[in-house]
Amino acid sequence: MRSVTQSAFGDPSVLEIATVDRPSPGPGEVLIKVGAIGVNPVDAAVRAGFYPLLGDPPFTVGWDVAGVVETPGPGVSAFAPGDVVLGLLAFPGPGNTYADYVTASANEIIRKPAGLGTEEAAALPLAGLTAWQALVGIARIAPGQRVLIHAAAGGVGHLAVQIAKARGAHVIGTAGAGKHAFLRELGADELIDYTSADFTQEAGPVDVVFDLIGGEYGERSATILKPGGVLVGALGANLGLTPEGAAERGVRLSAVSVRPSPADLAQLLALVESGQLKVHVDHVFPLAEAAKAHELISARRTTGKIVLVP
Repeated sequence: MRSVTQSAFGDPSVLEIATVDRPSPGPGEVLIKVGAIGVNPVDAAVRAGFYPLLGDPPFTVGWDVAGVVETPGPGVSAFAPGDVVLGLLAFPGPGNTYADYVTASANEIIRKPAGLGTEEAAALPLAGLTAWQALVGIARIAPGQRVLIHAAAGGVGHLAVQIAKARGAHVIGTAGAGKHAFLRELGADELIDYTSADFTQEAGPVDVVFDLIGGEYGERSATILKPGGVLVGALGANLGLTPEGAAERGVRLSAVSVRPSPADLAQLLALVESGQLKVHVDHVFPLAEAAKAHELISARRTTGKIVLVP
């Protein structure tokens, strides 16, 4: 089978297509014929060596997948050949999803609803689970709360907007003006153009901030949190605020560290099936053009998600 590998850290040009042996599922695993692969910023960070989750190369990046169960391994009774599934695999360990086939723990995948496309399904797990685990698991957002989401039109952000809205929150998003119409369609109540306005002056007091940018955004966001409010950052090493600084302000600070969870994925898929959550796929590349996908995601100007297809 084909697999995207790299023998060194570096820019997207280090990604290469190699022919390797097809893996065999071990006990508790299934072999999946890959239909689509979600591309995430963490993929590019690991490739470049900024986020050394997988140690030194060679390795294969990728954690999101949607596809068809080819072979269940020993002890697997929940899935059969032909089942269409999706999941976040092995994160933060090696998911190896940039390939034609991948093995997955049966405890990390879930059946795909018929109404969800394969590309959209592959784009959902890591970004959707990040948003769900941040907003529902950590922040515990409640109806009527004011929730500010930075980078609201991105892969995680556009899903976070819809999750917060589905939970009854008043949703404020920061994004360039060109993406405001897109975000209004997703249910955002207020939008702030970060290129021309100061969100600390425009957003007003908020109960929750979901910060997908980090750095000075964290410190500035803390200034508009209500007492007892929570700032959840997606970049644990770059929150822009210390626990001591948060305590001085009377707010809570936390970093979301996404983990595979079929139970949380089931909650997300329920929102998809009810029409409350739509996964926007902005670009689709063939597997052989993984480097182009990485160039695009590194530019951080994508609306929604990028997907690879074998």
